[in-house]
Amino acid sequence: MSVPVPNASTLPPAEVLPATGADGASAEVLLQLPAAAVRQVVYWLPALGVSARQYQPLAQALAQRGIATAIHEWRGIGSSNRRASRRVDWGYRELLAQDLPVGLAALRRRLPRERYWLGGHSLGSQMASLYAGLQPRDAAGLVVVAGGAPYWRQYRAGRLLWLAYAAAPLLASLVGYLPGRKIGFGGNEARRLIADWARTGRSGRYAAEGMVEDLEQRLRQIELPVLALRMQDDWLGPAASLAWLLGKLPLGRCEEQVMTSADFAGAAADHFGWMKNPGPVAERMARWMTSVS
Repeated sequence: MSVPVPNASTLPPAEVLPATGADGASAEVLLQLPAAAVRQVVYWLPALGVSARQYQPLAQALAQRGIATAIHEWRGIGSSNRRASRRVDWGYRELLAQDLPVGLAALRRRLPRERYWLGGHSLGSQMASLYAGLQPRDAAGLVVVAGGAPYWRQYRAGRLLWLAYAAAPLLASLVGYLPGRKIGFGGNEARRLIADWARTGRSGRYAAEGMVEDLEQRLRQIELPVLALRMQDDWLGPAASLAWLLGKLPLGRCEEQVMTSADFAGAAADHFGWMKNPGPVAERMARWMTSVS
């Protein structure tokens, strides 16, 4: 049974926390506080090509349940001062070693708590997992929503995906960046980012160009509670893809829950559709965080 929540109109306006890294890359972290006392804090990572502001309804739904939510902005989109081009490039290394630390530091200055929950959608859930492996003391736990590893063998149209994983880096190299807006996948994405992503898609293993850390080993060392919310109608995040990601966390205390159209008043429970009605996702997250705290 859902617990009654206050109306969103009673929430304070979202705050903007500036975050600037050593290389000058900057973006705004959006912080939504609850109207009453903060019970939990989530640092949320968006999907590829999705701006922070598109998750404000989720942040409001969590705030109605006493959970403060800070939404990260990926380099290259929204409030970021970087745009991918032939002259401007980055990969997982910059996201994991530069941008996420400064975003979390901005949150710590505003809410100086010791630890936060890391959560994310799609690629954001993968980045949250990788960052937790690199900085385990920064996370109280992980929340994966419509996520999973992009390994081609875990998809029905896997062979076609393998071809896409081979072609995307070539296209990005030719153009100078991946023109995602034109081809209908993500945003305009940096070459090394697409190379890192496509490498995982082909091999099933995580690695980042320029990083000496063994990301696979770091994932295996994570000893955190993990909530994985899989959308039943999500062909981009099927059960096998999620299982491949969670299988990299053998020490994690993983709990998988499946959300169906019944959770969303008859609307499809798919990769992006849940964002239009994020209340049910916020409710599952709130219950779980309370149960494992």
